[in-house]
Amino acid sequence: MSNNDSNTIILPASISVRDLAKIMNTSPIQIIKILMSNGVMANINQTVDFDTSAVVASELGFEAALEVPEEEQEKETGEVPMWRQVIANEDPAKLVDRPPVVTILGHVDHGKTTLLDAFRETNVAGGEAGGITQHIGAYQVELKGRLITFLDTPGHAAFTAMRARGAQGADIVILVVAANDGVMPQTREAIAHAKAARVPIIVALNKIDRDDANPDYVKRQLSENGLVPDDWDGTTIVVPVSAKKRTGLADLLEAVLLVSDSMEIKANPGGKVIGTVIEASIEKAKGVLSTLLVQNGTLENSDIVVAGTSYGRIRAMFDFRGNRVRKAGPSSPVQVMGLNDVPAAGDLFQVYGSEREAREVINERKQKTQARAITSPKATLEELFSRVQAGEEKELRLVVKADVQGSLEPIVNSLNELNGGAISLNILHAETGNISESDVMLAAASQAIIVGFNVQADASARRLADTEGVSIRLYDIIYRLTEDVEKALKGMLEPEIKEVVIGQAEVRAIFRISKVGNIAGCRVVSGEIRRNGHLRVVRDGKTIHTGELSSLKHEKDDVREVRQGYECGMAFKGYNDLEEGDLIECFILERQT
Repeated sequence: MSNNDSNTIILPASISVRDLAKIMNTSPIQIIKILMSNGVMANINQTVDFDTSAVVASELGFEAALEVPEEEQEKETGEVPMWRQVIANEDPAKLVDRPPVVTILGHVDHGKTTLLDAFRETNVAGGEAGGITQHIGAYQVELKGRLITFLDTPGHAAFTAMRARGAQGADIVILVVAANDGVMPQTREAIAHAKAARVPIIVALNKIDRDDANPDYVKRQLSENGLVPDDWDGTTIVVPVSAKKRTGLADLLEAVLLVSDSMEIKANPGGKVIGTVIEASIEKAKGVLSTLLVQNGTLENSDIVVAGTSYGRIRAMFDFRGNRVRKAGPSSPVQVMGLNDVPAAGDLFQVYGSEREAREVINERKQKTQARAITSPKATLEELFSRVQAGEEKELRLVVKADVQGSLEPIVNSLNELNGGAISLNILHAETGNISESDVMLAAASQAIIVGFNVQADASARRLADTEGVSIRLYDIIYRLTEDVEKALKGMLEPEIKEVVIGQAEVRAIFRISKVGNIAGCRVVSGEIRRNGHLRVVRDGKTIHTGELSSLKHEKDDVREVRQGYECGMAFKGYNDLEEGDLIECFILERQT
């Protein structure tokens, strides 16, 4: 609670009289007397706010400073993960170079896994081919006596899941792009995720051995996506490789070392032990097995580790070859036994002095998580602007989705024209297609808003958005989308009217009745369908009609609602083009406060 200045003490927003006396090394009676002289009546167990405790501190010759909770520190430092903050606070004289940590991203079938296999089989820490006896989610290769750590979790979903928990385990991203295929949708997503994490990107131009390879075309595509190759006077290193034929691998590793040398990737082996959980599982014979990446300090056998809401004393520790080890330094991946529960990938781990201290930390984290779940607001446009006004945010981050490229380009151009004010606008990712779980994960990790034009959010994406507190705003007119963003930037945005899907029904048959029109025979597959609700017809993932019902029947009776598992008949006002297999969504409009 105190810092290096002996006259300055750090105090929380509220504190008990007993604890205040303990911090200032005086008696509670003395504190109570000072409070009474200032018109505050308090007993020894009563809490006082920071302003009151600061007055008491001043009268006793101390200068009080407000303690910033860990969550607020993370907000203020933006994208900087907690483990990087720990290293930044270490004594610079004790920092040494550590191996860079690399993850591989790219489009499906462009060769991410093949490239990882090529590294693993040809140069596993200088060992012979097939030197790994078990898979632990990470391994090391050696070049010119220097180690490089690879995270064996290809895919931007895993990368972003770690970022969403504040981990960001990688120092460098290798983006795999097929020389015969070029930049694809998942490639653009991977670029967006890496840029959002502010991690340097090296491009591995794979499949260069193929007859249909077209490197110049791919480089032009990369340039259009903000990755200008170094041989085109840009800053992105592009290395031609063939993962299948094992060519260009040494050049790619050389590029990793070159980029890492420019980054000053350092840690203190004797400092505070902190790192990231790469993966974890339960095995019957061994219990909980957790793969940990040490990022500062040295992890040792018998250390007491807290990872997320799991803890335990390390009973055994293995390196990536399956060999038993007693200690692991910075950038070393190890598999450990001893945790009481399975931590989540991306959870930070730290070492504590005793099991009692570890349990206290776990209980405190669980309480904070429950409190945040109840009180934390969604990252809505309105909420983000209020944080900007308070000086907590300096940019508005967006993920933009549209139905077709012809709509996406004018939307992005219009949004970019709004830039230049006190609040900057940062479009993290812009792509065509419905809103997916990947979009929500990117928004959650970056505290961004998702805006969609003529698209829908997948059911799984909506559930994830509710869990992660991500705001999704859907529009069918471009100027309303850009107008809302502009209003948010100026603080003039009105409360959001949000669609809440309350039920879905599947059309099983169409009955044509003269003088009445088409009646859809449906089965409610989730939630409920309401007679007075808003309904939309979705065919092949696209909304083809939005309107109201003229009738809703269960068997022969007119009803107000039909619940999940029951069959019903529906007729729409002014719409007859229903088909078997159509999905009907019922939603209501809620005003967000």
